[in-house]
Amino acid sequence: MSGVWVFDKNGVARLIQNPTKESFERKEPVQPGTATAPGARPRVLVFLPTNQVIRSYAELEQRLTELGWSRYHDDSSSSNRLLQFHKSEHSAHLISLPTNFANFRSIHMYDIVVKNRSFFEVRDLIMSPPTAENGRCE
Repeated sequence: MSGVWVFDKNGVARLIQNPTKESFERKEPVQPGTATAPGARPRVLVFLPTNQVIRSYAELEQRLTELGWSRYHDDSSSSNRLLQFHKSEHSAHLISLPTNFANFRSIHMYDIVVKNRSFFEVRDLIMSPPTAENGRCE
């Protein structure tokens, strides 16, 4: 394999086979709640009973509350960095999420799915193909 290996800010390497200046620059916008690594497929969390794509913590909290989850309020310093939900006071089940929805990644989505198998699913984000109408074709 010939080319240039480039490391992103998370330490993940990718091979650029015919490097140009443009190939090192990332131009597409980062979408909150999706995978952002080069080549990764963006993902969304879907609430299955209504087929609703979860687009904010307000929507997620509403759905989790309907399923019996409660917001966990802790006075420690870690509560400033995490948004947490627990199933009950006597349960070990805990969902921990970053406080900023822009940092909500697929690993957090899968944690929710594992703890609520019949109600949530992680799906690939389907992008519309480029057309002359939306101005993305050349």
